[in-house]
Amino acid sequence: MNDSRMLTLRNIAVWDTGERIDLVVDGVRQDALIEQNARIYGEIDASDWIVAPGFADPHVHFRDPGQTDKETMMTGGNAAAAGGYTNVLIMPNTIPAVDGEPWNDAPFDVENVIDFLQRYGCIYGVKLPVHYDLSVCASISRQGLKPSNIELWKKYVHGVDDNQKTSPMKKHPITAISDDGSAVTNSILLDVLKMAKETGLPLLEHCEHHDYGSVNEGPVAKILGVGGIPASTELAIVNRDIEAVRKTGVHVHFQHVSTAAAFEAIRKAKKEGLPITCETAPHYVALCDEDVLKYGSMAKMNPPLRSKADRQATLAAIADGTIDMIATDHAPHTAGDKAGDFANTPNGIIGLECAYGVCRKVLVDAGYTDDKHLIELMSINPMQFMSRRPTDVAALLNVSSRCAVRRTLKLSETEHPENIDLVLINMREKWSVDANSFHSKARNTPFEGWQLQGRPVATIVGSEIAFSRM
Repeated sequence: MNDSRMLTLRNIAVWDTGERIDLVVDGVRQDALIEQNARIYGEIDASDWIVAPGFADPHVHFRDPGQTDKETMMTGGNAAAAGGYTNVLIMPNTIPAVDGEPWNDAPFDVENVIDFLQRYGCIYGVKLPVHYDLSVCASISRQGLKPSNIELWKKYVHGVDDNQKTSPMKKHPITAISDDGSAVTNSILLDVLKMAKETGLPLLEHCEHHDYGSVNEGPVAKILGVGGIPASTELAIVNRDIEAVRKTGVHVHFQHVSTAAAFEAIRKAKKEGLPITCETAPHYVALCDEDVLKYGSMAKMNPPLRSKADRQATLAAIADGTIDMIATDHAPHTAGDKAGDFANTPNGIIGLECAYGVCRKVLVDAGYTDDKHLIELMSINPMQFMSRRPTDVAALLNVSSRCAVRRTLKLSETEHPENIDLVLINMREKWSVDANSFHSKARNTPFEGWQLQGRPVATIVGSEIAFSRM
């Protein structure tokens, strides 16, 4: 590709060192998602931008198969790329579930849903714009009655394939066990931990169990006249699983933690040196249960938005490092689903396309953390958690050419350009959340109209532009 077909970003800052470089990209994916008027060739003054390892989200729901009116693998992937993500971990609550059981009435020649998702690109003749891994169910059909059959799915773990070096399972392996949407039940917990230990996979735990309620227990529930969910439901699962970790040594990762008591229990367990990690989501750092009165069903999720005190505890857990990563829990629903009676509308919001801007507003602008730590929470830590190696821009620069004033990094001339995944962020761009412009099929977000500063403007996957709004 000649120089006229290159994109040169002048004076862009490296996220962790602050060094100013010229970044040269000379590859655009054939199926790249390019927004109108975006520039993909020529030169751009990128003085207000940073280059960082691509974001990674260890908790997304793409609804494919079974609920493709809400989202598909492709629309979910597009949403991820538009939000600066290069890697996602897909939860197993599809229909049928990702449990390894035979999919007898599948519309394609596949063994099961795992097989379908791993070969999705081949089946449809498409290439998703982001890398994705899979989480397998802890129980059959996520019913919590019997553990999933490890003999049916362990061959898909870590891309194990003795026959085909280019097998899709090499690209989209199972990297976690979860019944997300529900906590692993007491009756099968030890069996599930045994499977986790045998395969070396972490257990991703939806750390809450309740059979009743729509919002946090307290004044808001009374105002709305709906059942309240006590904070103790989260703490009970966290305490139970910490004790199980002490006995088994299995890595347990607590999803979307939302209460002060749970964070304190996790904080103490980490000090013991137990193999425990946790995440929270943008909505738990940005909102509390009182916001349900403003946003209605767009702010209904599970766990529910908690009290102001719990939100402050979440912010404190970000600041002191108790929280390892931020995950969106991207949960798309149709407009009709969210328009019904509040108590009966489904839980969940979408988050991929505005997560960075929301988190930067709430965490960095408000002084709870800095820009470097936010990248660690959204990129470095979740990437490592997913057994991926985040792109080290500084290391790439050490083997690149040096210019008179600043160094130049040409991605195509690096040793392994296929492994370079980056996000470019305009730190000064001011923008308003407009759900109607999202690339997701869904629009269920409480952040509509929020005024933000700092936005991913391009996502680079395998050294090529996969998404651009530059």
